[in-house]
Amino acid sequence: MPPISQELLDEVALSRAEYEAIIDRLGREPNPLEIGLFGALWSEHCGYKHTKALLRTLPNTSDRLLVAPGAENAGVVDIGDGYAVAFKIESHNHPSAVEPYEGAATGIGGIVRDILAMGARPMALMNSLRFGPPNDDRQRYLLNGVVSGISGYGNCIGVPNVGGEIVFDDSYAGNPLVNAMCVGIIKDAKIMSASADAPGDLIILVGAKTGRDGIHGASGLASRTFEEQAELRSTVQVGNPFLEKVLIEACLEAIELPGVVGMQDCGAAGITSAAVEMAERSELGINIDVAKVHRRETEMSPYEVMLSESQERMILAVKPGHEPRLFDLFEKWDLDAEIIGTFETGNRVVISDASERISSTPVETLTDAPEYQFNSPKPNWLSELQSRDLSNLPDLDITPNDALLKLLASPNIASKHTVWRQYDHQVQNNTVIAPGGDAALLRIQGTNRALAVTTDGNGRLVYLNPRVGAAIAVAEACRNLSCVGAEPVALTDGLNFGNPETPDIQYQLQEAIAGMSEAARAFNIPVVSGNASLYNESPDTAIQPTPIIGALGVLENAQRHATSPLKDEEDAIILIGSHTPWADAETLAGSEAMSVLHNTTAGNPTLDLELETKVQTLTRSLITQGIAKSAHDISQGGLAVAIAESAIQGNIGATIQHETPNADWLPNLFGEPQSRIIVTCDHSDTETILQTAQQANTPATQIGTVGGDQIRINNLINLPFQSVADTWLSAFEQAIAG
Repeated sequence: MPPISQELLDEVALSRAEYEAIIDRLGREPNPLEIGLFGALWSEHCGYKHTKALLRTLPNTSDRLLVAPGAENAGVVDIGDGYAVAFKIESHNHPSAVEPYEGAATGIGGIVRDILAMGARPMALMNSLRFGPPNDDRQRYLLNGVVSGISGYGNCIGVPNVGGEIVFDDSYAGNPLVNAMCVGIIKDAKIMSASADAPGDLIILVGAKTGRDGIHGASGLASRTFEEQAELRSTVQVGNPFLEKVLIEACLEAIELPGVVGMQDCGAAGITSAAVEMAERSELGINIDVAKVHRRETEMSPYEVMLSESQERMILAVKPGHEPRLFDLFEKWDLDAEIIGTFETGNRVVISDASERISSTPVETLTDAPEYQFNSPKPNWLSELQSRDLSNLPDLDITPNDALLKLLASPNIASKHTVWRQYDHQVQNNTVIAPGGDAALLRIQGTNRALAVTTDGNGRLVYLNPRVGAAIAVAEACRNLSCVGAEPVALTDGLNFGNPETPDIQYQLQEAIAGMSEAARAFNIPVVSGNASLYNESPDTAIQPTPIIGALGVLENAQRHATSPLKDEEDAIILIGSHTPWADAETLAGSEAMSVLHNTTAGNPTLDLELETKVQTLTRSLITQGIAKSAHDISQGGLAVAIAESAIQGNIGATIQHETPNADWLPNLFGEPQSRIIVTCDHSDTETILQTAQQANTPATQIGTVGGDQIRINNLINLPFQSVADTWLSAFEQAIAG
């Protein structure tokens, strides 16, 4: 056999050293089909070569945890009353950069099927999106395509999209990020496993016919950086949401039948990953006949059948003799289903094409991808950015009033209602808090409980300090849950980074995961699932390191929740987390004000996790006691933006009046200190809150009053409420209109 070409290895994203390791493990040269199998299963997307050692350091235990991280398709936590929740975040970055509509749509379909595979009914979606500047025609094309794909698929399958975030930065111009989270509900702890029970169990493929779409999606598209002239459209899958809806209902009905023992999504690497990973979990071998796979295209090779990522397909493990009822069920739902193989005693993956055996490899050889460890030093350029003196910035030729309006008009801060209104967020009739707040809230029908969900991440902060920035992402996600009154119980993560073969990205990865781990331990909650999306680079630059945190919270009494809008005239505005509303220059690190007003990203963000947990505990207590009427955290844009957002959402003015601020109005108004939440209450409850805070050893102070038709902050800002509202409500739509 002639030496394998570098071109072929590049096509399946295997290095020469990895290919030599395959030969060593097999004791022979792999055949062309096996090269494809190894390329898929050893890909970054499936094998987590550069991250699995780091991911083991994340906290993964909890009294609520029912399915441990990595054990199945998604993590599962107990929420009480016989209910459990499966949830996970996944990325579809590279497909969305190539074909934004289909890339985003199939990203939704894939994460929904991950949740379905746990036996959970999908009940909510969220997303976290990143693009280059919206004044660019291509970025608007990507944004519109992605949003249309999310709404088109999610609305059709009847799963509400209850919120998320959209961020713009130059670093994402060549490589947008499309992360989707799905949450599903399981009753009576009937959790499915992606495994078989015993030798002889049948492998049944159900759903869409298999085509050539998506081949090399995991290895070729998700496991290497973009090349300027690469033609990648053939690697992007095409979705059918109406078929997915039918598949959801059929599979939920199927798992109630006797003899159905396991279920797995056909996602990245298609039948290859689905079947081989089921074999590994089952500690069994498998025998697959590709001739049995229903196809929508003629003359497909075994390679194409095994590696196709055609959407809307599931694999079920079924006890022999129980398949007739299952086939009747799928026929009722008008779904194709076929026995394509069996689970076998032993440890081999045997692939045949009718009577011809074409591959036989050990399961563990295919699934035991290399594990790369690294300990890269801090780059010099980062030390220089962190040491920038933010108290000595150039003077701004702008008033505080105009600065607030300019920040409210920033596409990163302005209202995204023009996007959210494209999503059906009320289908299933469980949505208590719709998109636009700090977190979404979903009632659990038949109980008093509710679930809070959010997604958060700040690439700028992680870029400036990977460890602290990632910890802040965890803290803010939990803070947003606490702002609606929910206790954080579990996290999922979407790790979006550049090329992990370079020292700078390795440093970012190791530090960011360490920061996530520190923060999760401070909150005493596990990271139960997630996704690593690496090689997010264009020929020009790597993206800002962007770990996205999906957080799940539980509210024992759904009636006792808070929202971010200000409520009533004369309500007191109280700041929790500090005795002063003002901030120092250090809090400008990575802030929106630095980007918008100074066109600079610099500084060194900080976080006090002990203070953070105290602030959140106190806030939740005030909400569940019914004392706090609203709550909103200070984040992007700082104090002035947080007050303006709550005022606009409540359609009422506000006045902030406190001790004389520091000399520099920029950090006072627009610094972004962590661990601060603004709550409002009846004026008569002010002293109760301040005393409660004192007893909890948590700083708090009254900073103002709700009411009027102005936004006033000391003698720094005085603007008509309507002009502030008009700016915030219209700016995003104007920015993306071109």
